Amino acid sequence: MTPSIPPPPAIPPPSAIRPARASDEAFLAEMLVEAVAWRPEAPRPAVAVVLAAPEFGHYLAGWPRPDDRGVVAELPGQGAVGAAWYRLLPPDDAGYGFVDETTPEVTIGVVAGWRRRGLGRALLTGLIDTARAEGRTALSLSVEDDNPAARLYRSVGFEVVGRVGGASTMLLALP
Repeated sequence: MTPSIPPPPAIPPPSAIRPARASDEAFLAEMLVEAVAWRPEAPRPAVAVVLAAPEFGHYLAGWPRPDDRGVVAELPGQGAVGAAWYRLLPPDDAGYGFVDETTPEVTIGVVAGWRRRGLGRALLTGLIDTARAEGRTALSLSVEDDNPAARLYRSVGFEVVGRVGGASTMLLALP
């Protein structure tokens, strides 16, 4: 007899998506690790290792800077399960999704057990709403070719504007 598998928990209502705070820095660091090591079979590097790597650490060092914005998803009984944030990076310390010095780069991470349940979409939508309210004209990000999240990014309007190795730089123009 095959055991029954319970259905996945419902995705939280939009009210469960809240603004990121300075006190969320440790959780954002965990979500940066999820963003870096998104492949299910990939080993998870330690948070300290990711933060110490210049190519990753600049997405979070000194959180929050004046122009940093983010959102965190919290589920009743689960706590924080995902986050998305954006940050402006200068040309001399550009990130993987760098477009220009006025376009913030997005980072998004979801706890592995909560992926593919609509949580990433809720986070991304919340972050886009925040960017619009702030008067931002665009957001950018980088996504590897084999990352299933690329479909999510395209579905909310991100378009490929460049290529670096096996990844696309994507831009979302905000009206």
